[in-house]
Amino acid sequence: MEDILPFLIGCLYAGGIYLIFHRSFVKLIIGLIILGYASNLFLFTISRITRDAPPLIPDDATQLTETFADPLPQALILTAIVIGFGLQAFAIVLIKVGFKTLKTDDLDKTTSTDRLDN
Repeated sequence: MEDILPFLIGCLYAGGIYLIFHRSFVKLIIGLIILGYASNLFLFTISRITRDAPPLIPDDATQLTETFADPLPQALILTAIVIGFGLQAFAIVLIKVGFKTLKTDDLDKTTSTDRLDN
């Protein structure tokens, strides 16, 4: 499992960057979502995947001696999920307003700041 995760993370990053380079707003947002998932998976992977025990120190000990799951990357991932969701919601609303105003989904055709009235 640990041998597959770097390749999966690399594929997610590559797919996200590939979609960001497209001209469509929708593909841009999907690419950002995939990059967010890749970053979260990367943080999760570097925090040493363990299923042994929670990071609790017994009363008679001063430090942990066994392997444990690090809670800090897990807290960072939860924060990143919430921030990513807020960014995605904002970008979707921005794209919807931009599409209503400019009547196009192509980034190259959105060079004008003037409103098009038809």
